[in-house]
Amino acid sequence: MIKDKFRHSHLYVITDYALSKGRLITKVVAKAIAGGAGIIQLRDKESTAKKLIKDGLALRELTKEKNVIFIVNDRVDVALAVDADGVHLGQDDFPINLARKIIGEDKIIGVSVGSVEEAIHAVKDSADYISIGSIFPTQTKPDAGDAVGTQIITEIKKYITVPLVAIGGITADNIGEVAKAGADCAAVISAVAGADDIEEAARCLIRRFLGGLHGTEI
Repeated sequence: MIKDKFRHSHLYVITDYALSKGRLITKVVAKAIAGGAGIIQLRDKESTAKKLIKDGLALRELTKEKNVIFIVNDRVDVALAVDADGVHLGQDDFPINLARKIIGEDKIIGVSVGSVEEAIHAVKDSADYISIGSIFPTQTKPDAGDAVGTQIITEIKKYITVPLVAIGGITADNIGEVAKAGADCAAVISAVAGADDIEEAARCLIRRFLGGLHGTEI
């Protein structure tokens, strides 16, 4: 089942055209998957619905072929149009309960949160996973606010049973810290999309996440 698979995927890669150094989005994602990424999110705040659907269909084909989870950011309509595995929503996006009615029980809904209270509320509203951040300072999402640190991961994990995804400023140097704090998964943008060697960057991130998770240096 796709939701069970999500729980066991430790690297969540988010697309970003500006950081991809002119490389095709499909090429970036293919390399990330080759490096072990288990979840891919199409994130594009600027493009038209037509372009989002075009890119979404290409990524859906690729992720389905590689048996990788595919999520669309914000756009419930685009997620439906390309038959994505789910949608990720912010606090000011489409209401979770209405999104659930539209996309159904089998699809994944993820929600960005910034506090323990928001996390509990999102899960009550049927979120399948929550993301918390920005954990560390980041320039990729300037609207993310101040860094919240890793302690909030530990706090939220006391109250939820769905997977927790840590996001924001995560690199190979600090990804082990979010694993130690209790995150089930780490989401990255620039650490993969902006890397010269995307495949190796993804592989390194997973090694270090697992090292933090198991208390070993990998």
